[in-house]
Amino acid sequence: MLQGFFVPGPQDDGDPVTGIFYETASPDPKAAQVWGYTDKISYDPGETLRLHAMGQGPARLTILRDGITPETVHEQDIAVDFAPTPEQASVTGCAWPEVLRLVLPDWRSGVYVLRLTVPGHQSDHMFVVRGVSDLTMILSTGTWCAYNDWGGSNHYQGITGPHGVEFAPHVSIHRPWARGFVSWPHDAPRIPHASPLLTRPRYPHMDYARAKGVSKKYASSGWAAFERPFALWCEAQGIALSFITQHDLHRGVTPGKRAVIVGHDEYWTWEMRDHLDAWVDAGGELARFAGNFFWQTRLSDDLSVQTCYKYDAPRADPTSDPSRLTSYWDHPGVGRPAVASMGLTGSMGVYAGWSRCAAHGSGGFAIYRPDHWSLTESGLGYGDVLGAASRIFAYEVDGIEMTMTQGLPFPVDPGLVGDLQIIAWSPATTLAHSTGPHDADKFIGHLDAEEVAQVVYGAVTPETVGRASRGNGCIAEYRRGSGAVFNAGSCEWVAGLIAREAPVERVTRRVLTGVWG
Repeated sequence: MLQGFFVPGPQDDGDPVTGIFYETASPDPKAAQVWGYTDKISYDPGETLRLHAMGQGPARLTILRDGITPETVHEQDIAVDFAPTPEQASVTGCAWPEVLRLVLPDWRSGVYVLRLTVPGHQSDHMFVVRGVSDLTMILSTGTWCAYNDWGGSNHYQGITGPHGVEFAPHVSIHRPWARGFVSWPHDAPRIPHASPLLTRPRYPHMDYARAKGVSKKYASSGWAAFERPFALWCEAQGIALSFITQHDLHRGVTPGKRAVIVGHDEYWTWEMRDHLDAWVDAGGELARFAGNFFWQTRLSDDLSVQTCYKYDAPRADPTSDPSRLTSYWDHPGVGRPAVASMGLTGSMGVYAGWSRCAAHGSGGFAIYRPDHWSLTESGLGYGDVLGAASRIFAYEVDGIEMTMTQGLPFPVDPGLVGDLQIIAWSPATTLAHSTGPHDADKFIGHLDAEEVAQVVYGAVTPETVGRASRGNGCIAEYRRGSGAVFNAGSCEWVAGLIAREAPVERVTRRVLTGVWG
């Protein structure tokens, strides 16, 4: 059942998987509630943070720097009054009044939780204090925005369009983060799940979300799902991180010598890629423990609105420049293959470890080049599997077209602009296979495979659907310019750190702190 401020969307069928349910503010001026958002996602020390809020005040404001032991850095009482929430708040923003201006002190770079409390209700928002160091985490804020469904809509489903039941091609940062994005419920399941064979696939994380009143997308994106547990592991290991966001990268802020991307970085702008590519070519080293590099987006001039028409792009995107079409990076009209930046692409991988998509596979990466520098302290040999116990090869993964010669994989993708060495790989697919109606998946099914076939290969035929559905996910080293990308192309790599799986920890530590090569 729905809880708290969660409501069913139009035509909601009550099903945790196919239904539309979302968090929003109450229209009742007397309701015990408080909500807020900041004017930007990230700030430098000395900049002014503007807080917009509504509720039944006064409210207690607490700001904490997140970590193993969250550190309270600011507290005060603020006046908050009720304000209406626009029906299309996900698209236009909430337009609530500004209730506070705060000049940020010289706080350490990090993710800061902004907590608002009134009797009977508490809500959390977050913002980033920027910093660049020898090891900088680039937070996947493009994907956070795409999945945030507070107010009813995101880039997947929603209450927009002429009939009020369509996804939103435009999403605003001027709204709260949905529950589960800032902090992770202690008993919440992760996405990977292998339903018994010959049964209809189940999605425990969506069952949990519907029952507990948590965002349906809590396990797909947000600080709490991927970056936070990775950052906490680094903190426990004594590995210092600074933080910037993809939005910062978009406007030209680049890391120091080495950067790390974690979890799910599905959505990128052209400018983000430009600045990342130039940084790598100049000698930067990117450690990517993430999956599903897939969609091009655009950002408004003030960085507050993200646009992605996705599957509707060829018909609906008004851009006059085909290269900026907000479709797949691997759309032929865009002309900028995903592999050129990352060495791997989501359109050659995508699903593993859930639905009927390689759900009963090993759950790890099969090793093909055990002598690679990243594996020197792992203890693994040829044919061993990395991360199977914690299922790090899961949810969404990135791969590449390859050929096998004398027991070794070699890339054959013409979009590469540097040298790629495949270290490990396992199969993935976009097709949820079934033997009949009793085990057919109503969530993934065959539509994703057909979409990839149409966009990438130009037609939906048995040949192109077969080609689109036979994917893989890789660990690879990609050398371009004077720099390199170490790409462990899976969303769930962090599960190995959460579970303290020793070989996964050793590889992670070697990549983050060792000399490459």
